[in-house]
Amino acid sequence: MPRLALYALAVCVLAVVAAVVSFARGSWIGVVWILLAGISSNMTWYYLRKAKIDRAVAEEGAREAAA
Repeated sequence: MPRLALYALAVCVLAVVAAVVSFARGSWIGVVWILLAGISSNMTWYYLRKAKIDRAVAEEGAREAAA
């Protein structure tokens, strides 16, 4: 798993925990944490897909070079 994807996933998990704690205490600031969790979740998927595509392109280039 790419390093940036791991960092984004960690931020997502921490933001969800912070949102739960905020809502449990009766604070509406949890909405901001939910938004941050959504953004970091999208970043995680983006970096995972980007790594998968980069890997496929590198393998295709290796195949073409070998032929």
